[in-house]
Amino acid sequence: MARRGSLSDSAADSAAEDSALSDAELQEAFSRGALKPGLNVVLEGRPRPPNDVDGLKQCLSEFKRQLAWVERLDVTLGPVTDIRDPVSHNTSDKDAVDPENDFQREMSFYRQAQAAVLEALPRLRKLQVPTRRPDDYFAEMAKSDQQMQKIRQKLKSKQEAMEKSEKAKQLRALRKYGKKVQTEILQKRQKEKKSMLNAVKKYQKGLSDKLDFLDEEQTSSQGNKKSSGSQRIKRGPNAKRRYKNQKFGFGGKKKGSKWNTKESFNDVSSFQAKVAHNKGPGKAGKKALNKRPGKRARQKMKSRAR
Repeated sequence: MARRGSLSDSAADSAAEDSALSDAELQEAFSRGALKPGLNVVLEGRPRPPNDVDGLKQCLSEFKRQLAWVERLDVTLGPVTDIRDPVSHNTSDKDAVDPENDFQREMSFYRQAQAAVLEALPRLRKLQVPTRRPDDYFAEMAKSDQQMQKIRQKLKSKQEAMEKSEKAKQLRALRKYGKKVQTEILQKRQKEKKSMLNAVKKYQKGLSDKLDFLDEEQTSSQGNKKSSGSQRIKRGPNAKRRYKNQKFGFGGKKKGSKWNTKESFNDVSSFQAKVAHNKGPGKAGKKALNKRPGKRARQKMKSRAR
């Protein structure tokens, strides 16, 4: 029973709310004489709000003031298709903008604003009203200095991150290139070594009697030495040597007192075979004096000394 009572109370509350919401409609229906017996009123749809043009104009005329245009700065224009054509302010029905098309609607607003500016600027110049901002114009910023400092720091950090990433990309590219060059050099060396080993094996087995691979290696090693030697020769003497050559000359030809001649070559009168081959008496005496005694003689000498 308690549940039924609660349901009936809630239904009564909702009906009261519906009646409270529809009081104005009931009064309007009663004034029209459309109220029928019963609690419900049948309505033929919600009434449309009235468009009282005369009343709006009357209200406008009541608070409207006759001020100069420079105080109002109002420019009223119709739809504009092309701002370069002043006659295009009045468009036909086929050129009308579709209100459901967002792009056409925004472009119509943009063209209309441009046309209004082009129409207002000559008026302002005629009234000698400045339309350009002076050089010393100061306007307070919408954001505080602290906020702008945060924005600058954020932009700076982004720029530094971009620079770091760019440097990292360049380093990676250089490493790749260096690694590529290194692998090419190693492959070339391995290829040369392999070809040389194959040539050596062929020579050992008697399949080939050519040793050109050794000549190539020597020429390659000597080529570097010759190039460095040629560079040294091309440089020539230094400044000190050139100064001494200029001052003292190159020495000229020597007298040649120690040079051998045909007569001295044929003269063998002073030749001594014993002296030449260490067989003379003086040489033998010296050898005998310097000769070491034998083992037994040394032992006898030691025993005598004891």
